[in-house]
Amino acid sequence: MTTRTIALLAFLSLPLAAAASGPSGRAVLKGADGKELGTATFTPAEGGVKVHVELTGLTPGKHGIHVHAAAKCEPPEFKSAGGHFNPKGKKHGLESPDGAHAGDMPNLEVGPDGQAKADFVAKGATLGEGEGSLFGGAGTALVVHAGADDQKSDPAGSSGARVACGPIQKD
Repeated sequence: MTTRTIALLAFLSLPLAAAASGPSGRAVLKGADGKELGTATFTPAEGGVKVHVELTGLTPGKHGIHVHAAAKCEPPEFKSAGGHFNPKGKKHGLESPDGAHAGDMPNLEVGPDGQAKADFVAKGATLGEGEGSLFGGAGTALVVHAGADDQKSDPAGSSGARVACGPIQKD
């Protein structure tokens, strides 16, 4: 094969590589006062969507973090984000025998400095078409709660008030 042929094949395969990676998303999370606390990125993963979170300005400890069913984040309570993203009508919690919601994830651990960096997989969610799409219907938002999620009680794991929210937007 000549160098020219190899270069042509590489050029022609670029659109295929881009299509294989699929769509991605991003959310800018803000607190009740409107201050930006950080970002989350969303990329395809086996069995769901990988969520990479980097936040600051939160209280130290464990916080529930979930995808919610509407892309609205009206402060100060963020109730406009609706309930947890649950397209298949499951029960809440990663430990629930009848669960979990597509928006359920492990707790976010915030360090003593108020910072958190974590990777999760939202199982059952997608960035493509269909009922599990984070971009379908009213869209979705990523919400951080004041307390830890117990991972079993319905509908929200007793994780308390919503302290940060960001609509998930397609990149």
